Amino acid sequence: MPRILLIDDDEHLAAPLTTYFARFGCTLESAVRPSEGLAKLRAGQYDAAILDVMLPEMDGFALCREIRKESDIPIVMLTARGEVTDRVVGLELGADDYVPKPFEPRELVARVQTILRRQRSTPAVANGHGNNGTQLRVFDGLSIDLDRRQVLRQGERVELTGTEFELLALLAAEPGKVFSRDDILNRLRGHEAELYTRAVDIVVSRLRKKLEPLDCIKTLRNAGYALAVARSEPA
Repeated sequence: MPRILLIDDDEHLAAPLTTYFARFGCTLESAVRPSEGLAKLRAGQYDAAILDVMLPEMDGFALCREIRKESDIPIVMLTARGEVTDRVVGLELGADDYVPKPFEPRELVARVQTILRRQRSTPAVANGHGNNGTQLRVFDGLSIDLDRRQVLRQGERVELTGTEFELLALLAAEPGKVFSRDDILNRLRGHEAELYTRAVDIVVSRLRKKLEPLDCIKTLRNAGYALAVARSEPA
């Protein structure tokens, strides 16, 4: 049963959402302060976190940044004002999705379920197997373990969010192929239409930064993105 942590200072929100999430087979726990939420995340095993933007102690953006220093747990942001800038900032900081307030509980559950499905379903596109039988995509300086959802850059592990990993796995499925933004959105769907194109660009930018100094994701103007790195034989 997926375990979700809600961090929101609206004490009247947690109880009905807990009941609603339970109807869909999810356990929802809550914290009203960021410090409490961080302590729970560090102490327990959660499958996703839901963060309100307007919080005491620190806002949801600062909280997202703190979580990303320690964890790649999927994050959904709740944006009370519904402003595009709020959503863009959240995505840039590493959030996987956002839901504007007020929202229908079913929409929030659906967004969380979509993210959890992406976490569990990586396409079987490996070009090789390691000694332990795990599926690997191996390139010069870059190794992608699809079973463990782990990425090594020049031998060092890179912590990716679920969305970033799905993007990299998609590009690695057919190196050199140009994937349009629509292709990528079909894989990473979940964001609202008004931010679709911008969301793709933000996730690509985040992924590129994490893969530095490798320069393996190329932009083809008005076409899309491609993985441009030579393949290697898996060890």
